[in-house]
Amino acid sequence: MSQQATMSRWQRFRQSDLIYYFLKDKVAMVCFVLFMLYVVLATLAPWLAPHNPYDPSTYDIMDAEMPPSWLEGGDANFLLGTDNQGRDILSTILYGSRVSLMIGLCAVALQLAFGVVIGLVAGYVGGRVDNLLMRMADIQLSFSTMMVAIIVSAIFQATLGGEFYSQYAILMLVLIIGISEWPQYARTVRASVLSEKKKEYVEAARVMGFKAPRIMFRHILPNCLSPILVISTVQVANAIMSEAALSFLGLGMPVDKPSLGSLISIGFNYIFSGSWWITAFPGICLVVLVLVINLLGDWLRDLFNPKIYKD
Repeated sequence: MSQQATMSRWQRFRQSDLIYYFLKDKVAMVCFVLFMLYVVLATLAPWLAPHNPYDPSTYDIMDAEMPPSWLEGGDANFLLGTDNQGRDILSTILYGSRVSLMIGLCAVALQLAFGVVIGLVAGYVGGRVDNLLMRMADIQLSFSTMMVAIIVSAIFQATLGGEFYSQYAILMLVLIIGISEWPQYARTVRASVLSEKKKEYVEAARVMGFKAPRIMFRHILPNCLSPILVISTVQVANAIMSEAALSFLGLGMPVDKPSLGSLISIGFNYIFSGSWWITAFPGICLVVLVLVINLLGDWLRDLFNPKIYKD
């Protein structure tokens, strides 16, 4: 019986509008394949990377700034060349993509947790609680995301020390980016809750004696998932770009644990000396990743807009 139920759920999923419109949109399919390729390569980086950029014994400073293998002076062991420390660019990109995706996804999960809870409470409870929470969101939104991230990063480094910050850089960046972006979710969820809480199914739940937390999370939240899903795809790209910007400014990942942003920052100092590949290849990788995620986000936004997708 359970197998039949599972099969029926799978069949309903295959026949859903999501799959129907996805298979009709070639751009969405290409972007999804590229994104999954990024995820697979980043996940398997320890096994796919020719060298381990985190292990100093695997690279030699004498190999520093070696050009890609197809250029004069290149080495077949370093397909995309080496950086200023002699690390293989291809390996650092694989490991760096892993760090950037991990920070982006975890930061968005933190934003989601904060923003959804605050938005649900503000929209459902209303009154002074709503005013207080939304004024907090307005104050934070009055500053640019990067400014908030820089301030929080500087406070963490000054309070905890540079060594501690470098040791737990990924966790610190997840907290910094997550704290600076939660108002986007809170305001969107609040707007959805304000329209949903007046509907009959919410009134029926109240009459049945359900408590507010159950009504908010079990009944209202599932009907607010469409805008949350769209925002999440855009916010993943924004979180990756924020991490890259912070690393470029020296407030992100340490030099010995490269991300895409720190790789671009390292190569920027050598681009005028002719070692363009140190910045170019990580930069291209970052641009393509962000573009793919943004295009997927645009497709989801159009999918959930009934005025655009019609049979």
